[in-house]
Amino acid sequence: MPDPSNAQIAAAFDELGDLYELDGAIVHRVVAYRNAAKAVREAPVSIAALTREGKVTQLPGIGKTLEEKISALLETGTIPAAEKLRAKFPPGLVDMTRLPGVGPKRVRKLFDQLGIASLDALREAAEQQQLRDVKGFGPKFEETVLAAFAAGVAEKAAPRTLLHRATDMAAAIVDALQAHPSAGTVAVAGGVRRLTESVKDLDVIATSDDPAGLAGALGELDLVESCSVAGEAGARARTHTGMPIDLRVVAPDQLGNLLQHFTGSKAHNVRLREMAVRKGLHVSEYGVLDDATGTTHRCATEEEVYALLGLPWIAPELREDRGELDAGFIHPELVTQEDLRGDLHCHTIASDGRATIEGMAHAAQARGLEYLCITDHSATHGFGNDVPADELLRQVERVREVDASMDGFTLLIGTETNILPDGRPDYDDDVLAQLDWVVGSVHTQFQMGEAEMTKRIVAALEHPMIDCLGHPTGRLIERREGYTFDLDAVLDAARRTGSMLEINGNPNRRDLRETHARAAAQAGIPIVINSDAHGPETLDVTRWGVATARRAWLTKDDVVNTLPWRDFAPLRKRAR
Repeated sequence: MPDPSNAQIAAAFDELGDLYELDGAIVHRVVAYRNAAKAVREAPVSIAALTREGKVTQLPGIGKTLEEKISALLETGTIPAAEKLRAKFPPGLVDMTRLPGVGPKRVRKLFDQLGIASLDALREAAEQQQLRDVKGFGPKFEETVLAAFAAGVAEKAAPRTLLHRATDMAAAIVDALQAHPSAGTVAVAGGVRRLTESVKDLDVIATSDDPAGLAGALGELDLVESCSVAGEAGARARTHTGMPIDLRVVAPDQLGNLLQHFTGSKAHNVRLREMAVRKGLHVSEYGVLDDATGTTHRCATEEEVYALLGLPWIAPELREDRGELDAGFIHPELVTQEDLRGDLHCHTIASDGRATIEGMAHAAQARGLEYLCITDHSATHGFGNDVPADELLRQVERVREVDASMDGFTLLIGTETNILPDGRPDYDDDVLAQLDWVVGSVHTQFQMGEAEMTKRIVAALEHPMIDCLGHPTGRLIERREGYTFDLDAVLDAARRTGSMLEINGNPNRRDLRETHARAAAQAGIPIVINSDAHGPETLDVTRWGVATARRAWLTKDDVVNTLPWRDFAPLRKRAR
């Protein structure tokens, strides 16, 4: 029996966590299995191999008990504890937990009170309006369930891999292949190169004087679980996390053709080919064929490919057929992470952060920033670890003391205030007046209707003390859709009130998303790229916010925290 993959082991732990929660186990046990599943799924090496070598407990979150369960899975193909729990519940209950808003606790309640034990039974009960009779559910829950079925959520494939994880894997592959003695150029293409929010696979393009040798080297990497095809043209493989890899090996004079083709996007390439045909040219991964001469132009660089079509080179982030191929296109000078001078959204141990005020401040300065604003969670953000008003005022004093001790760096005090359902911040104005900066974010009651949520956000933007709307849609990429609101109305309110909008750099958020950020910039609304860091090590996640900004065509002039503090400060509402 072949060893299970990391994805299969992670799925077993996910199921065990769900089963324990259905069984009413203590929360710590459930969380342990959730964390173990995450650690296994993201591990770059074989968990089965680590277990057989007696090293699996070196992985964070994997202790002796979990090691024993992995060993049982390797030896018998199952985990005894899971078998016992499966016998207690119908198999359809775990399937039901895949729907948004329907976790194991709610599934157990529906099973106990209505006998619902499958997705089909859940759909039928929602259609017949039976769910609203269960305490704690109601008509809105029924609407959410039916909307999820209509969107096909119950049948969705496994999530794509978020960019930051895919980028790490791609970098490891590129570095390893580049070190092979036969390697020439090795480059990543596809969605990773375009900095998309998530990707389904990794595309790698390389040149080599020993293509078969380089292709074979891919299969020998520790992070590769299997390599199904390897030859002169390249290889196809799969990582232990389940990520497909497509390696193409080409002659140096054809590198530009393949790099352009496999970077995509599909929409960009289709439009490019249509434009080429009108010029008597045919573009493919093999070259650019000229109908008039019968010559196929092999291009060593992408610049040559675009030049043959009378176009400038186009940054990969812009290749989505959103105007970059239109006549008169002028390539913007896209914002970079190095352009950022300050970060106006981070947390400390006062709320749910992992570092002190001093720790965050010194880490930000070491990264080359000129200013940082401490914005711990406010009193009603809904997840504990909040800061009551009196504690926030003491925090003001502590921040002022640290700021006075720092040379060449400005430390600011603010808050990430929860926007209440009526649009008010959850601190009084006299408290907010003591601060340098206020981020307003929605952290509670995501299920409000579109009109209600729009009214809520607009009211917040109209508040004289709220400078910026944080992670404006509340989405989590591949995990949670954002709450719904009228984007045009929110953009109009932000423009009218002089409010700023955030691109949150957390790689799970990247919120505003690129299309919203572009619309905001076109409306003249100032954009702030923040880290939302909860520890010094996550201050650098602004790189993912910058990725979104670049895909939104934003320049340095569109992003206001590229300004020094003396120029930024007058732009705040409280400074007018």
